[in-house]
Amino acid sequence: MQVSSLNEVKIYSLSCGKSLPEWLSDRKKRALQKKNVDVRRRIELIQDFEMPTVCTTIKVSKDGQYILATGTYKPRVRCYDTYQLSLKFERCLDSEVVTFEILSDDYSKIVFLHNDRYIEFHSQSGFYYKTRIPKFGRDFSYHYPSCDLYFVGASSEVYRLNLEQGRYLNPLQTDAAENNVCDINAVHGLFATGTIEGRVECWDPRVRKRVGVLDCALNSVTADSEINSLPTISALKFNGALSMAVGTSTGQVLLYDLRSDKPLLVKDHQYGLPIKSVHFQDSLDLVLSADSRIVKMWNKDSGKIFTSLEPEHDLNDVCLYPSSGMLLTANESPKMGIYYIPVLGPAPRWCSFLDNLTEELEENPESTVYDDYKFVTKKDLENLGLTHLIGSPFLRAYMHGFFMDIRLYHKVKLMVNPFAYEEYRKEKIRQKIEETRAQRVQLKKLPKVNKELALKLIEEEEEKQKSTLKKKVKSLPNILTDDRFKVMFENPDFQVDEDSEEFRLLNPLVSRISEKRKKQLRLLEQQELKDEEEEEPEGKPSDAESSESSDDEKGWVEEVRKQRRLLQQEERVKRQEQLKEDQQTVLKPQFYEIKAGEEFRSFKESATKQRLMNKTLEDRLKLEAKHGTLNVSDTTVGSKQLTFTLKRSEQQKKQQEAEKLHRQERKKLRRSASHLRSRPRRGRPFH
Repeated sequence: MQVSSLNEVKIYSLSCGKSLPEWLSDRKKRALQKKNVDVRRRIELIQDFEMPTVCTTIKVSKDGQYILATGTYKPRVRCYDTYQLSLKFERCLDSEVVTFEILSDDYSKIVFLHNDRYIEFHSQSGFYYKTRIPKFGRDFSYHYPSCDLYFVGASSEVYRLNLEQGRYLNPLQTDAAENNVCDINAVHGLFATGTIEGRVECWDPRVRKRVGVLDCALNSVTADSEINSLPTISALKFNGALSMAVGTSTGQVLLYDLRSDKPLLVKDHQYGLPIKSVHFQDSLDLVLSADSRIVKMWNKDSGKIFTSLEPEHDLNDVCLYPSSGMLLTANESPKMGIYYIPVLGPAPRWCSFLDNLTEELEENPESTVYDDYKFVTKKDLENLGLTHLIGSPFLRAYMHGFFMDIRLYHKVKLMVNPFAYEEYRKEKIRQKIEETRAQRVQLKKLPKVNKELALKLIEEEEEKQKSTLKKKVKSLPNILTDDRFKVMFENPDFQVDEDSEEFRLLNPLVSRISEKRKKQLRLLEQQELKDEEEEEPEGKPSDAESSESSDDEKGWVEEVRKQRRLLQQEERVKRQEQLKEDQQTVLKPQFYEIKAGEEFRSFKESATKQRLMNKTLEDRLKLEAKHGTLNVSDTTVGSKQLTFTLKRSEQQKKQQEAEKLHRQERKKLRRSASHLRSRPRRGRPFH
């Protein structure tokens, strides 16, 4: 039995654990129970409470003695007797069951709606009668006062079958193209049907007229909801005379008061899956709404979540055992779910021992539902090479990671790192050795980086400790033990360079300050030891101290000047060495390659251009006017007009000269040709 808790509401799963195969003999089952602890500890509340493959619907008879469930494969119905805690009978059917209804207080009268349009009636002895409706049915309800069965399905009509007369009556004509679900109010007999257009039509069976229409699709859309398609009605349930709950295909549940066309409350499941069923729990004013993934229990007045239940497999149907805290589920798996929630109510009469069992478990809390699982992140899965299991039943998504079986985790970790135990053993041995070493006399261990600084800090710390022991003053934290400065003694990049200019200039000052501090500490200790009445101690007078401090200041100033002179001398030596190296090096000519299509211009031209760019605008204009590239003239208005003549490149000049020569040659040829035409021909004269 597994226990889970949400909002401090404990949920006991009574159907968890391994199921034994049917073909095992009783002897083998007993032997397996002795060997396997999980099989021995499991609670089999009802014997063989399962289906061969899938369970589709589950209901409880009115007297609470029988639990009926339908499933596949092959299509069948099973009836369980709660007083005997075992299977009473099993009947195979011709086709799969869409839904069924128990008309009597026990199992003696049952109506099945099949997916091939057939309606099948069963009595206590077995099959009784079969008939057919014109269209495929999706849901039906029974009106007890008139003995009418109302069938809705892939049609705009609601078919009525009277069981007293044994014939079909005139159908009810709705405005919808198709109808999905229906329900009848047990108090005043109002019939309601949910359509694929997202409306709920209410009919009065006495006069066969529609008395109202609710547009649930429009009211289900809120500011927080994201809807990609038109919501259709997928679940419908009355509670008392005036309350009604409507579930949509987009995952919303709407609570209505029949006197108003606006919903009192809209609850979103946040999964976007169709609502499978809705139930009311009157003792705590709760609503139980279920989709294929989760069962949510919430307050019908405020909408606040009470608790939720998320089984391993998808849900097909949910049934709340009347006047108790037991919940039955039909899943997409062979096993049917049994959950006990003590807060909702006591255990049923036929399993009253559950109350004592849960009380003992609360007194002696054992393993919860997550004790046998290991929480791993996505990075852990990548290290273990199990990313391909994401989305499979082996991993259960939770917060920023996944839960996986602890046995699978240990097995995979052993395969990935087979020497993990050896490393763990070596680490433990090292820790033991360090513990024994700690009991010996401790020597000063200096770090690898900044040893001089660390030694200095250790000495200062020892002096501070001596002074604080005498004064009983709270000691300040040490830099060596502070994690913020740990890198300074581990990373070589933080090594103090004693040859640098900054260190050599500051070191005399720092050393003098530290010596001065040490002297002050010694003087303070001497003053505390000598408790005399004189204003000045017998040692040196104040004038002597001031003169000594001035001498100290002169001393470190001279030291700084000395270091500065040494640095300047070293800089001079470096410059001379660099000059010698430059003189010894022979300069080699450098060659540059000119890009294709460009002309080489002398370096003098670039130098003159640079000098020209450095001149002012006035000087440049005068120079260009002198060269003839600039023409300044006055206009009629009185303003100045500047005309620039662009300089031609050498290539353009050569091209223009070639064109000029070519034109001159053509002129010469034309002149010679005209001269030849004007001369008279020699020969016979004209007559």
